[in-house]
Amino acid sequence: MGERYSLVMDLLYRVSMWIAGIALLIMVSVIPVGIFARYVMNNALSWPEPISILCMVTFTFIGAAVSYRAGAHIAVTMLTERLGESGRKACGVLADIMLLAISVFILWYGGALCLELWQQPVAEFPLLTAGQNYLPLPIGSAITILFIFEKIVRGPQNQRPVVMLGSTT
Repeated sequence: MGERYSLVMDLLYRVSMWIAGIALLIMVSVIPVGIFARYVMNNALSWPEPISILCMVTFTFIGAAVSYRAGAHIAVTMLTERLGESGRKACGVLADIMLLAISVFILWYGGALCLELWQQPVAEFPLLTAGQNYLPLPIGSAITILFIFEKIVRGPQNQRPVVMLGSTT
């Protein structure tokens, strides 16, 4: 796994960031429409809530992968700051292994959930099935797994130019 893999991960990082950003933009655009229709027009629409939920799940799971690769995720460092270099590295590897286990779990059971609900319609938004609404879970987990493997093999990627773009540090 070399530089070519990291270049592919750079592309995946960009695409994931765009998807998460667009999902967030759609969500914050759709919610006011639903509120306006319900409280001003006195005519509640059925579609804003399922679209908002889909967008929230999308930017949460895809955005979590982006945040992990950028090293921008939440980290409690009270203990690790008091450890030596080898202790910090061991804690970092342990955290990566635990996140890998959680991501594999979500990939496996999220995929099973999608398959189980693939034919179940969503009454409020019949264009998508319930299984399709849960697709961001296994997709986001798969992206996170790819980024974890990259970090384990090639080290942290938060200093790559594509990740640093727009950074304030």
